[in-house]
Amino acid sequence: MALTKLKKDEVVAEVAGLLASSKMTVVAQYQGTTVKAIQSLRKEAKANGTKVSVVKNRLVIKAIESTESIKDVDTTALKGQLLYAFNAVDEVAPASALATFAKTNPSIQFIGAITAEGKFIGAEEVKALAALPSKTQLIAGIINTLQSPVNGVMSGLKGNLHGLLAALEAKAAV
Repeated sequence: MALTKLKKDEVVAEVAGLLASSKMTVVAQYQGTTVKAIQSLRKEAKANGTKVSVVKNRLVIKAIESTESIKDVDTTALKGQLLYAFNAVDEVAPASALATFAKTNPSIQFIGAITAEGKFIGAEEVKALAALPSKTQLIAGIINTLQSPVNGVMSGLKGNLHGLLAALEAKAAV
């Protein structure tokens, strides 16, 4: 069913809002992917705060042109059947959500991504981003690294205290 001019303007405004608030918008080709699989992708991506949308490229280009921070983005790669993954919190989340899904559905192919700074990055860079751990995993790793010396000192002290108590008990028994 064709969209009316009013409905198209609403879609452009919605996509412009998503682009403006998104830290990273990943673009992927979905040709050959079933509707059921795309619905599954949307559900999986929503778990990490990523919104996946299938929008006409012409409308996305209009939304890009109307968004001040990214209006100079190169849009020549936006051709074919594309889906767009937006995330306002984490730069890596949309790429990792699509990469995880693409493992079971090889018809999903990265085209690139639009950064919050208004740069279009290529598919290889997006694949590299997808391999990175998420923000929460990085924070957990840093906390674990900072905590390990404290845990080592505490366990060392605990072991020495047990030895000292055993020696005192042996001395008292004599």
